[in-house]
Amino acid sequence: MQYKIPVQIENEDKIFLNLSLRQLVIIMVGGGIGYSVFKSLEPNIGADIALFPASIVVIFGIVVALFRHTEMTFVPFILNLIRLSLNVGNRTWSKWVDSYSSLEVGFIRALDEIKSTGEKKNNHEAFESVEEKLGKL
Repeated sequence: MQYKIPVQIENEDKIFLNLSLRQLVIIMVGGGIGYSVFKSLEPNIGADIALFPASIVVIFGIVVALFRHTEMTFVPFILNLIRLSLNVGNRTWSKWVDSYSSLEVGFIRALDEIKSTGEKKNNHEAFESVEEKLGKL
């Protein structure tokens, strides 16, 4: 028996006002937090002034729910942006090199560089050098 497998299984279904369940929950949580901020500030500073911070929280919740950049939602986008800013300069691309990491542990050098130095190690010596480098971590 053959079953049809959906192609776009990761796409979220739109439920209400072209919003998915995840987006609706984020908007409702943002609205709830905004309402609680408003209710906690209203007795002390008045309704007009308390509306400002509450509306900022609600607007932030709506932005988080509706944000989409290159098929990424808000949280993965922010995490990737932080990762990019922390690793700036560490990811360089070199032709014919399998590893892009600048770490010395397990760094794979270009084949031309190995041939030019004339290095040849057997597997046992290479394994020991990797163990030494791991021990330094």
